[in-house]
Amino acid sequence: MTSVVERLQGQSAKFSVEFLPPRNADDERILWTAVRELEALDPAFVSITYGAGGSSRDRTIRATARVAQETTLLPVAHLTAVDHSVAELRNVIGWYAAVGVRNVLALRGDPPGDPMGEWVAHPQGLTYAEELVRLVRELGDFCVGVAAFPYGHPRSGDLATDVKFLVRKLNAGADYAVAQLFHEPEPFLRMRDSVAATGCTATLLPGIMPMLSARALTKIVELSGADLPVELSRRLERYSDDPAGFRATGIDIATEMCQRLLDEGVPALHFYTMNRAKATREVLGRLGLVTRA
Repeated sequence: MTSVVERLQGQSAKFSVEFLPPRNADDERILWTAVRELEALDPAFVSITYGAGGSSRDRTIRATARVAQETTLLPVAHLTAVDHSVAELRNVIGWYAAVGVRNVLALRGDPPGDPMGEWVAHPQGLTYAEELVRLVRELGDFCVGVAAFPYGHPRSGDLATDVKFLVRKLNAGADYAVAQLFHEPEPFLRMRDSVAATGCTATLLPGIMPMLSARALTKIVELSGADLPVELSRRLERYSDDPAGFRATGIDIATEMCQRLLDEGVPALHFYTMNRAKATREVLGRLGLVTRA
């Protein structure tokens, strides 16, 4: 199977998309509508998330296998160390290999229930993402990605320390990193440049989620771990009672940020889709990365 690294090669800018595993039949239909719409746009890869504590493990494996077997897309399967023994992790990695999936995003993961709660390793498990990276690489010819945090991981003392741990994950055998959400280009670009300054040449991909509603914005701020900049708040607050205007402005902001990232030499954009295709297609169309949106 082709690797993410191979798909990201070339001079033209690329994009990738992330989906959530379906919880029920209705979710399944929504997911596959988005998959088929975005498949036509030829993303570099698609990733399927893996719930905290392995809560969606089986659904993730099934969805990833279906992408691998029924579409032309390159699937990346998420894998977390939360509540899993090494033996269980070996089994999951083996299942991925058995269905033809050779691209894995290796994550330590958040504690189930409370993402900011105390992180406790499984007695027979792993403690750090870099250990999971090594385990995946030991078990076969996998292309491995890891997570990056432009504002720093919530458990890191400062940005310099967080960059140090990111570089350790990459040097442990990861091929690339996908960034958590951020609100403006500078935090991501600073992180990218700090990693490059260590001599690490791995690719860092920015994570993008357009701000489409006030409710979605609250979730984006929560996931990013950083408050929305004052300038963006002012642009959006005037549309607090105008959902259409809020969405249109959110698409504008996402497009502007993506263009700045591309101008700064970022090779690809990673879109968190929430299993919907329309907003991603709109931004890609405005950027000229797809011929039809």
